[in-house]
Amino acid sequence: MKDFMKKRLPYKNIEAFVFRLWEREVSEDSISEKEKELLTKWRIQTEKDLDAVHRKESRERVLSGLEHYFPKTDNIAVHSVKRFTTHLYKIAAVIILLLSLGGIFTYTMFIKPDVYLAKSENRIVHLEDGSVVTLLPGAELTVEKSFPASTRVVDLKGDAIFSVAKSKVHPFVVRADGFSTKVLGTVFKISQSGKKKAVDLYEGKVAVSSPGVPVSFLKPNQKWTNFGIAHTTAVISIRPVKSSAKKVSALLSLSFNDVPLKEVVTVLESSYSTNISYPKDAEGKKITADFTGGTVGENIESLAFILGLEVQKKENTYILKK
Repeated sequence: MKDFMKKRLPYKNIEAFVFRLWEREVSEDSISEKEKELLTKWRIQTEKDLDAVHRKESRERVLSGLEHYFPKTDNIAVHSVKRFTTHLYKIAAVIILLLSLGGIFTYTMFIKPDVYLAKSENRIVHLEDGSVVTLLPGAELTVEKSFPASTRVVDLKGDAIFSVAKSKVHPFVVRADGFSTKVLGTVFKISQSGKKKAVDLYEGKVAVSSPGVPVSFLKPNQKWTNFGIAHTTAVISIRPVKSSAKKVSALLSLSFNDVPLKEVVTVLESSYSTNISYPKDAEGKKITADFTGGTVGENIESLAFILGLEVQKKENTYILKK
């Protein structure tokens, strides 16, 4: 019997075991201490992954369904009522146990999401639709039992590279921390480091959405990032240099929605490798702007116009002043 516990036999054998216990309960034969110990270990093992609310609701449904079996008249002798109630609760207990075991089986097999975790090294996950996900160390992928559905949705924590099976009618959506990436079939990488998020596209096309900013559409060798700042989005072109391992990056689009000037300036300085000076009392002013398509000079001129300031350039520094 101990081996039976370790092997976690199919449900039909679990059912036979429970009904055997039920026969002994009904016949009023005592259950040995060894059997009680075994049953306790079994219950702990089988119920450890089952949601407590689910177990409670199952028991309540069973007892509710048995209410009409209770005597409702005063003509039945008290000892008969007690005897009937005792047997009824024994039956109810066995049914509850069966429902709990059946609930565990159903929850595990048909409801509980599959969770894949990469601990100290990469882990490759093959999804049912043919897509392949390479989880980088520390990443976690959650896949619902309904996958793949009309929309193929997975949840990601950490970094991963996706090679998505092509489908013109079933979009593939990766829900990450605070943003999502939607594709029909492509190869891309999602990176998440604290507040900083990024999507690197290698093949195909993707749409990246994040609250408060426009949806960004990427082409191969392009990268989406938020620079670690809320309500900020940028698309960067990244191309390799011929006969070199180096890559050249160029800012294609940059949008801010109600972002403090201090953070806007930080992004502009790092993106254009320049310095920007501005009045200290303006650093908290919220900026909403789209700097797509402009040069560094044009974009800083636009920023100055929003602030009502003048621009003066001195060497590699742009000075915004009243």
